[in-house]
Amino acid sequence: MPLPSPLSVHSVLTPAIRFLLVSLLRVAAIAAVVGLIVGWIGGRAFGEVAAALVVFTAFGYYAWKLAQLSEWLRDPKAATLPDADGLWGDVLIQLYRMLRDERLNRQSLEAALSNFQQAASALPDGAVMLDNAYNIVWLNPTAETHWNISREDDRMQTITYLIRYPEFIEYLNARQYGVPLTLSFSRAEASGVTKELVFTVQLVPFGDEQMLLLSRDVSERERLETVRRDFVANVSHELRTPITVMSGFLETITNVSAAGTGNPALFDKALAHMTTQAVRMQRLVEDLLTLSRLEDESHRRAEAPVNVPELVQSLCRDAEQLSRGQHTITVATDGAWLLGNRDELTSAFSNLVTNAVRYTPVGGAINITWGLIDGQPRFCVADTGEGIAPEHLPRLTERFYRVDRGRSQATGGTGLGLAIVKHVLIRHGGRLDIQSSRAVDGHGTQFSAIFPKERACEALATLHAVAA
Repeated sequence: MPLPSPLSVHSVLTPAIRFLLVSLLRVAAIAAVVGLIVGWIGGRAFGEVAAALVVFTAFGYYAWKLAQLSEWLRDPKAATLPDADGLWGDVLIQLYRMLRDERLNRQSLEAALSNFQQAASALPDGAVMLDNAYNIVWLNPTAETHWNISREDDRMQTITYLIRYPEFIEYLNARQYGVPLTLSFSRAEASGVTKELVFTVQLVPFGDEQMLLLSRDVSERERLETVRRDFVANVSHELRTPITVMSGFLETITNVSAAGTGNPALFDKALAHMTTQAVRMQRLVEDLLTLSRLEDESHRRAEAPVNVPELVQSLCRDAEQLSRGQHTITVATDGAWLLGNRDELTSAFSNLVTNAVRYTPVGGAINITWGLIDGQPRFCVADTGEGIAPEHLPRLTERFYRVDRGRSQATGGTGLGLAIVKHVLIRHGGRLDIQSSRAVDGHGTQFSAIFPKERACEALATLHAVAA
């Protein structure tokens, strides 16, 4: 039977057995050499004692190093990795290299995780990491805002306990990866206002039985799409009515002329109606062009100090002519001027005053004021009309938005006046504040155009007055 080759014997020895055999051979060799030297010098007995001392010393050395290694393993951060020579040195060097590689890998992973979290935190979309049981593993700040949940307090909470919309739960359970869900809901804000929100939600699988829940707030996009649809529908309606009237009268005149039966009274009536409708369409087109110009930031008109008290008095005279004595109109102004574009300010203030006259019942009162309140320029038009319901107030400045379509058309408005006011104020850094009440003992509406303090220019007004 042939003996196994050294290579085959080496291949079946484990690293631990090889370490043990090498250690024993080294200790035996050192003990034999020391024993032979001491025995040759002092005799056999002394040689055996010396050899035994070498063996026990080696055993104690290995036990000491093993104790140091054991102490270090119990608390690697508190103790220092022991050092040694020989075989123990080789072992500790290998252990040090393993620790160094592990530390570098951990640092690399921590850096990658930190970069991922920073990137995910900067996303404009919400991102929630879920495990297979829909428990929250991690989420970014946008998701906290979207769902009103906390990364610290709600970690490892089941997301369906926190987001309880039935359609959302059905979407999660269906696990329709790649198919987004549009979720519409209402949320009460801290101010007490109920806000309508629209989110698109998508579930994306990744890793080992994990999912990423992505959410995007499309509320503003949906609102703008609604405004666009309403704008197209309203402008079509506004143009269709006068065109229909004019087409009807033209058809009547054509038929009468073809029949050879002239009717001057009918012609006069038709021309009067067609003129009215043509003026209405012209006013509508002019307002649309005004809005388009106001929205074009690249073509801003020159600004200069505007004598607002004089402008308000002029608007009051126009309001009295429009009212024809049917309302009580009062005006109160101080000497403040305003830095701005006179034509744009005239358009905005005129729309507010004209609306007050048109929508205030006969016998009502209209109060127009201009001045500085806490140093801030403010133009106010208050009336004693019927008031506006709270749900209409946020949408009043939308194009063609009407609280009462029938009454608005009867007054001859285009439905663009408040939209023009809003854009004029935006160009002047101001804002429009609307307060309205429908109470029996105090109904009415107040529109306030509020401007930044730096636009007040009383000093320039004084200079102009002196120069004049």
